[in-house]
Amino acid sequence: MFPIVLRTLFFYAVVLVMMRIMGKREIGNLSPFDLVVSIMIAELAALPIENMDKPLLEGVVPLVVLLVAEVGIAYLALKSETIRGLINGTPSIVISKGIIMEKEMRRLRYNINDLLVGLRTQGIVDMSDVEYAVLEPSGTLSVIPVADKRYVTPADLGMTVKYDGLPVPLITDGRVHWENIEGAGWSKADFARLLCQKGIEKPQDVLFAYLDSGKRFKYQYRRSENRQ
Repeated sequence: MFPIVLRTLFFYAVVLVMMRIMGKREIGNLSPFDLVVSIMIAELAALPIENMDKPLLEGVVPLVVLLVAEVGIAYLALKSETIRGLINGTPSIVISKGIIMEKEMRRLRYNINDLLVGLRTQGIVDMSDVEYAVLEPSGTLSVIPVADKRYVTPADLGMTVKYDGLPVPLITDGRVHWENIEGAGWSKADFARLLCQKGIEKPQDVLFAYLDSGKRFKYQYRRSENRQ
């Protein structure tokens, strides 16, 4: 039993490292090539775990070959638009100026129900409100509404808005991020005084504390006891 546990942990670590090397990609945005590689990695990693007589090296070599192939083809796709199109596919217009592109949908084997679901997820209920709808290689539907149905932005109103920036986490789940505190220009003593002013006895009592875009300190206690 113990050797099986060790093999499982070993190949778990190997697969985890491989997925990290392959890069960050949401599951829903995997290209067909990435999906095939992921499935093959899972299958190849399972074989040496199930077959205890198989040397570990024989299980690792195919995984490394797949990793090299994936990284190599991804690099070629980065350099060549032709290879990128062959591997990842190309976007397809399925609605143009409110008209369904029936021929293109038939070629893609994309039915009306799928199209309606995609439109509803984008908040579109009337097809005539769509300027273009594009089926991406990942299978997601991108929708561009007609001009008078798009959301109004500050630029449309001639307004200028300040850049908000990102919130800066200072405490997460009781752990203090000293590098962020130093980046905010505070010393440990400054931060301790701030906690004291807010009535926070110790950081371990805080679920989440951060600086918002206006550099205001906000926090929430554990167990949702918000005492801001």
